[in-house]
Amino acid sequence: MKSIPQISDAEFEVMKIIWKYEPISTPDIAEKLSHENAWSPKTVHTLLLRLEKKGAVAHEKKGRTFIYHALFKEEAYTTRQTHAFLNKFYQGTFHHMVSNLMEQNFFTSEDIEELRMILDQKREGQEE
Repeated sequence: MKSIPQISDAEFEVMKIIWKYEPISTPDIAEKLSHENAWSPKTVHTLLLRLEKKGAVAHEKKGRTFIYHALFKEEAYTTRQTHAFLNKFYQGTFHHMVSNLMEQNFFTSEDIEELRMILDQKREGQEE
């Protein structure tokens, strides 16, 4: 698999549609994005060209229509972005992030309980 390219926020919006509905045509992408953004079909086409140039998507031509698919999985992209976020803001560790959020009183008691349950489930899964 190729390395995952850096993509803009607007390109990410297009990628989310492609990941959800692939393979998907240019008009279908534009139609689905029109519900969320005020982008013209030309804007969508420009974003698709950028994504293809970056190696994020590829297309097949069926008649006069381009059908797009992603060249990497959404999970791979979000994992890479999560690591980049942790590295940029929290010295690369989850511990620093959680500590900072705790100091800012970011978590409600319900959030803490939910996090505890998630960690307990993860621990139980590792012990099996």
